[in-house]
Order: sequence, then C-alpha cells, then structure tokens
Amino acid sequence: MDSSLSVVILAAGAGTRMKSPTPKVLHTLCGKSMLALIINQALELSDDIHIVLYHQAQRVQDMLQCEFGALLDSTLHIHIQDVDRFPGTGGALRGIESKHHRVLVLNGDMPLVRSSSLKTLCARTEPIVMSLFWLQNPDGYGRVVLDSDEIHTIAQANPPKNPKVLKIIEQKDASAQELEIRSVNAGVYVFDRDVLTRYIPRLSNANAQKEYYLTDVVALARDEGVAIGGVFVSEGEYMGVNDKIHLTKAQEVLLARLREHAMAQGVMMDMPHTIYIESDVVFEGECVLENGVRICGKSVIRDSHIKAHSVIESSVVIKSDVGPMAHLRPNSHITRTHIGNFVELKSAHLEGVKAGHLSYLGDCEIGEGSNIGAGVITCNYDGKAKHKSIIGKNVFVGSDCQLVAPVRLESNTLIAAGSTITHNVPSGALAIARTKQHNKPGFFAKFFGKTK
Repeated sequence: MDSSLSVVILAAGAGTRMKSPTPKVLHTLCGKSMLALIINQALELSDDIHIVLYHQAQRVQDMLQCEFGALLDSTLHIHIQDVDRFPGTGGALRGIESKHHRVLVLNGDMPLVRSSSLKTLCARTEPIVMSLFWLQNPDGYGRVVLDSDEIHTIAQANPPKNPKVLKIIEQKDASAQELEIRSVNAGVYVFDRDVLTRYIPRLSNANAQKEYYLTDVVALARDEGVAIGGVFVSEGEYMGVNDKIHLTKAQEVLLARLREHAMAQGVMMDMPHTIYIESDVVFEGECVLENGVRICGKSVIRDSHIKAHSVIESSVVIKSDVGPMAHLRPNSHITRTHIGNFVELKSAHLEGVKAGHLSYLGDCEIGEGSNIGAGVITCNYDGKAKHKSIIGKNVFVGSDCQLVAPVRLESNTLIAAGSTITHNVPSGALAIARTKQHNKPGFFAKFFGKTK
C-alpha cells in the first residue's frame, strides 16, 4: 500500500444508458457491483478512499455498509456531490480534503481496472498524470495532444513512451490534422493535492452542458506551465461500462480472469468458457468442474467434483461430488457426500450421505452413512415458518417419502417407501406411514363404461 496516496472514486452518475432503476455503479459482474470491484482494487493502494455519490446515494451507501461496513469513516469516506450547484466531474471533487499528497481519481464504472496497472500510473511523478488510450479508430473521443515529437508523427503506428501532455482537444474542435491523433483520454488521473486545491475552485461551467469538468483542470494547469505526464493503458482494462452491452463484455473479461486464477490453483475445468464463477468463490485442493457449472456467492469447494450443469450458491462442498444437474441453495454444507441428478439442497448440512436422485432436502441435518431415496422431500415450510428435520446416522429413507418438519429420525432407522412421516422415529425402528392398499375388482369398466 502506498502511504502517500489518496483515492477518489467518482460514483455520482445516474447511468441513464443502463435503462435500469438500479444505480449504474451497483450493476454487478460475477456477483459484485462495479463500485465494490473498484473499491477492492483501491484498498490495495491506499488507506484514504473518498467515494462521491449523488444518484440514489442512500441505496449505494446501503451496499457500502453491507460490503465494507468496518472500513467506513476510517478508510472509506462518503461524499454527496452538490449537483445542483456544481454538476460534472470537476464539481465532484469540490470540498474533498485528501489525507495524502498524491490523489488518484477513478471512475466507479471501470470495474476491470487492477491495482497493478494503477501502480504503474502512480509511479510517474509529474504534478498531473493522465491515463491514455492509443486507438486505431479514435472517432468520438477527445484527442490528447502530446509533446512535439508526437505532433510531427501524429498518426504513427505505435504510442510514444513516457509522453508529455500538451492539451486535450474535443473532437468537434479538432483540426483535420488533429483528428488523426490516436491518443485519447482514458479518464483516470493522478494529481498533486495542491493542483486540485489551486484549480478546482477556478473551474467554469461556461459550456453547452453547464457542467464543471475535471479535464479543464488539465487545461488550466498546462496554460500555467504545470508538467503533465501521460501513461498508455489497456483499453480492455480501463473500459467504462455505460450500457448492458458493455456490462456483458466486461463480465466476460472478469470471468476469464477468475477461471484462469482458479485453474492456476489446480482446478480442472471442462469447457471453461461455459463455467460461471463469482469473485468470492474459493477453491481448495484439487477440484473438477464440468461444463455448464455455476458457482455463486461465498462458496467454498474443496477436493470435490462438480458435475455438468450443477448450481452451487453460497455453500460449502468438501470431498464430495455434486450432480449432474443438482442445485445447492444458500447455506448448505456437505462433506464426503454424493449428491446426484436433480437433487436440491437448501440450508442443509450433510456428512457422509448419499442422495442420488430427485430429492428436495431443505432445513435439515443428515448424519454419516444415511441414504436418501429418490423422491424424498423434507416438508420444511408450513405456510408461516420454516422447520427443521434432523436425520441421524445410518438412516435409510425409502423412495417417495415426505418428512414433515419438525421431525427427528434417530440413528439406525428405516423409513418405508411411500411414507409420510409426521412423528419422530426412535432408534432401531422401521417406520411405515401409508394406508393399506385396496383393490376393487371391475372398477375400471364401471368408471369408464367399457373395457378398452
């Protein structure tokens, strides 16, 4: 962590192009909001992070409290932008007092930025450092005019090293020659604190949008001879997310990173491009993920095999196999257990259990050596509240049974197929809870009127 660096994250915008009631910075990639992703990177750089909010500020603050509650006020500082008087990116920095001399300004809609590349940006020592893209087709971007060497080779194939920034020109104001410039503003900056102190109050909103722009700080400083450095960064890493198309593309990049990280830890993946994993998932030991697997939330997978098209949500899987086409809903914990086709668990704790097919096991504990037959259901909800089923060790539950919670099946018991169990079963017993079968001769013809 750089003890001389403060960070400001701009997260006040509405994000109208997302066409969603959800604030732009709260849209998620791989289980985390864009804002949370960039805060996590900032935390690797600084102990003084300022987050500027406005649109649906309370909703964003609720997320921050949930994700980073322990760091609020001590490390993370929330500011509400005075948009009525000072709109725009320049207005967002008014009133912010940084702890450290250098200030890194990030955007809350850049979820792919990594701390390693930000460190490269912060390594430059000029009073102002700009991040730059080098684009083959810069149409639509404001051009960044670099030092004299670059001006003479304005359309060169490769970006210059360690460039100095002369000025920023909006596309509509650029000459025909300047339109050939391939260097454009990537939107991330590093400032000396006194540069912001000097120029933020001098910003003007005399423009078509009537906003205060952070880019004008660069222009004012350059006019007064302040040195401005440039660093070319990856367009893919610094891409801004402005709509659902961008969001999907960004998630694919993040997914690729998460898959590669997991495989580097020893996870085997069949058809990796079909596998979805989220940022908080932890893999331990040697694991196998088959095609179509989806693992979400704060899940832990240790020495286990997750078979095709299974879904695991905020659960723990240890030395077990799951699927294919099984579903572990949140708060499930299984150890040395076989979960087969079309088995669904929810808040279930299973240790050394076999549940091979077509079962729903919710709000239950099942002990070692127990076998759950096909079609078994724990009836955990009475319409008002959830109730728990406790199943001991070495319990054999036959096919198509309903266990009506709250209920306890003691160890070493048998439940006959087709039973509806409403009372506790003592150890060593066989429980049969089904009506006696009656066959009524001739009823088919009587009912349908004829024999087919």
